[in-house]
Amino acid sequence: MNKTLGILLRTILKKNLKSWEAYLPCVEFSYNRDVHSTTNYSPFEIVYGFNPLSPLDLLPMPNISMFKHKEAHVKVDYVKKLHEQVSGRIEKKNESYAKQTNKGSKKVVFQPEDWVWVHVRRERFPEQRK
Repeated sequence: MNKTLGILLRTILKKNLKSWEAYLPCVEFSYNRDVHSTTNYSPFEIVYGFNPLSPLDLLPMPNISMFKHKEAHVKVDYVKKLHEQVSGRIEKKNESYAKQTNKGSKKVVFQPEDWVWVHVRRERFPEQRK
């Protein structure tokens, strides 16, 4: 995520490097509006149930108890199903990453009282500690 945000900032700023703080909200909004490859949804869509066109779409509505949307339960069900789908896709992606990472490694299970070789580097344990 940091790499992507850095690329976005560099693209927008070009040579105005000192004004990066002013552009950060725009970059954050565009990042959160972009569809991610793992989930196939944008972070805004996962959280709010829709993909806003502008930051104005995210402003809270006035809290008036007499106005209630008749189909609020439909949106709640949609967001719950969306969260289930997204968590399933994230789990699948993590499994595929683990499979690719562990492709050439051999699974070793140690039993109690097995002898193992442990390599400890000096940088790991400075001389001040004993």
